[in-house]
Amino acid sequence: MTTSEQTTLATGSWTLDPAHSSVNFTVRHLGISKVRGRFNNFETSFVVDASGAATIEATIYLDSFDTGNSQRDEHVRSAELLNVTERPTLHFKAVEPVRVAEEFEVTGEVTLGGVTKPVTLDVEWGGVQPFADGSRHAGFTATGTIKRSEFDVAPGLPTAMLSDKVAIELDIQLVEPQA
Repeated sequence: MTTSEQTTLATGSWTLDPAHSSVNFTVRHLGISKVRGRFNNFETSFVVDASGAATIEATIYLDSFDTGNSQRDEHVRSAELLNVTERPTLHFKAVEPVRVAEEFEVTGEVTLGGVTKPVTLDVEWGGVQPFADGSRHAGFTATGTIKRSEFDVAPGLPTAMLSDKVAIELDIQLVEPQA
């Protein structure tokens, strides 16, 4: 869904700028506070076709889970929770090409451990700006939620201990394809 005038982007494969991008999450612990963290290793594919629509995919490497507390992070990576040995990645793929606008939605599928579920991300487009090296960068923020129970993450852990709902926030910068 588009809520404002669409943006025209250069055709081709835009490259992730990992130094200016992040994949963040928030989950409630004991129902009283939020634990915030990030995934430090991820990839994106953002390809704009001749019509101006973009196909979008992303892969998050779950062993890069990071809350700033190494003991907690190792526990979350274990078989009891994320089980990164058996489920090393979370993959997102938009179900159809999207047209970028100031605000828009991306509907896609998230796959984790062989389970695929739909998700809709609300996107705020930041625009395109020149960078110091002469390249042009585009940026956006996308937010959404997934439920850990739908992906069999920590099935024995009650939601009073760890919320079922996990909020996701992506801050992504992409580098325009070179002509």
